[in-house]
Amino acid sequence: MDLISGFGQSINVAQEHAGLVVPITVFVAVLCLCLVVGHLLEESRWVNESITAILIGGISGICILVLSKGKSSHILRFNEELFFIYLLPPIIFNAGFQVKKKQFFQNFVTIVLFGVVGVFISTFIITAGSMWAFPKLGFLGLTVRDYLAVGTIFSSTDTVCTLQVLHQDETPVLYSLVFGEGVVNDATSVVLFNAIQKMDGTKPDMHRGLLVIGDFLYLFSTSTGLGVLVGLVTAYVLKALHFGRHSSIRELSIMVLMAYLSYALAELLELSGILTVFFCGILMSHYAWYNVTESSKITTRHVFAMMSFIAETFIFLYVGMDALDIEKWKMNKMSFQTSMGIYSLLVFLILIGRAAFVFPLSAASNLMNKQRTRPLTLKRQIIIWWAGLIRGAVSIALAFKQFTYSGVTWDPVYATMITNTIIVVLFTTLVFGFLTKPLVSYLIPHTVNERTNHQEPKSPKEDASLPLLSLQESIASNVELAKSSLAMFVERPAYTIHYYWRKFDNAYMRPIFGGPLSNRSEC
Repeated sequence: MDLISGFGQSINVAQEHAGLVVPITVFVAVLCLCLVVGHLLEESRWVNESITAILIGGISGICILVLSKGKSSHILRFNEELFFIYLLPPIIFNAGFQVKKKQFFQNFVTIVLFGVVGVFISTFIITAGSMWAFPKLGFLGLTVRDYLAVGTIFSSTDTVCTLQVLHQDETPVLYSLVFGEGVVNDATSVVLFNAIQKMDGTKPDMHRGLLVIGDFLYLFSTSTGLGVLVGLVTAYVLKALHFGRHSSIRELSIMVLMAYLSYALAELLELSGILTVFFCGILMSHYAWYNVTESSKITTRHVFAMMSFIAETFIFLYVGMDALDIEKWKMNKMSFQTSMGIYSLLVFLILIGRAAFVFPLSAASNLMNKQRTRPLTLKRQIIIWWAGLIRGAVSIALAFKQFTYSGVTWDPVYATMITNTIIVVLFTTLVFGFLTKPLVSYLIPHTVNERTNHQEPKSPKEDASLPLLSLQESIASNVELAKSSLAMFVERPAYTIHYYWRKFDNAYMRPIFGGPLSNRSEC
């Protein structure tokens, strides 16, 4: 009997093992197919990697539905924890690690306007619009916190499609604005979402609104500080211990592990892991990267980019499969007309919410940067507006986190919101994604190299327009210089801050944490 029992247990273990290995094997095979097809369609005018992954995911889902006789469309079961713990960190860290810091920080004020202020404006419009229109469409059952979550979910953007069309060397300002806003937008959306989760009660009031804003500011500042701290510690450890003398593998390992540690610490302390790992990536690329060997420098760039690319492809592939999830659609009790009304309303609110801040804030940015060589023209503003219309992986993950319980949809109303989110993500990615390349080609018909023909405003050197106050000068001169400096700060705040930060960085930070001392900042 013991022998038979042991044999039965062995069979069960083997079956469980096969049940885990087979789906992973199939999913990895489909993932490889995505990469091959994406490569073959690289020069396509209409298709990009995101669209390719979604389409292949949809085709795979149909095949699985047929083989399983309509029981399932998934190879693997998606879980928001899988997304937030394993897939999102490499994407955000690589964004911070690869960012062109000179362009990013020279346009930092505009990026913050779009990525932070814009999220609040968009969230307000989408929340108010859905609270007013959903009951009129016959969709009831959401609480105030749910509506605020809806506003945050659909304020999160995915700028990958536009970034694949723009060229960093040919349109550096536009590229940095779209890229920077995309990263800051995602981080702000998640931080604001987490702050909303702490809300109590069902009735909004001024006090609760101030608490949400206070929680947001606290999470934003502390998460950023933690990322900066971990990045500086990593740079100092690499510089002080000289890992490269014995093994470049240890250098790479310590950078990867410290990057992930920053994210894990933030989640442990209930902060925003996205903000933490993003600024950790910026600090590592600014200091730590210069403290490793040449082989490690090349390897880190490729390893982080590879991890990010696979994670993004994984997410869009799964979204394509999840669109065919029979269980969610069966729980959706809305009629076809009502469902179409909800989808159309959400897309309309996304369009209006984005336009409500892109064009006014672009005008404000032009006023603050009067001396900018290439101002944000109407065509550039349209591209920035269009770039943020697509909703992606973060929206899906936040929707799963808000409207599921233990990874399983458990309420018809919440199931409807999950399917709404998936449809909106699919629609915006496929339709707006298909039209991105033609639109950009029409608005910028000839990609002129702006660095050659339209010189970007560089951080000023020893220039009287950005005076350094001297104790040896007369009081009258100092007052005049102070007025000039203040006027320059008002007109060009990002460039002024960048200039003084560079002097501080060269004098104090780089000698301690690493990096070349120069009169020019790295890109």
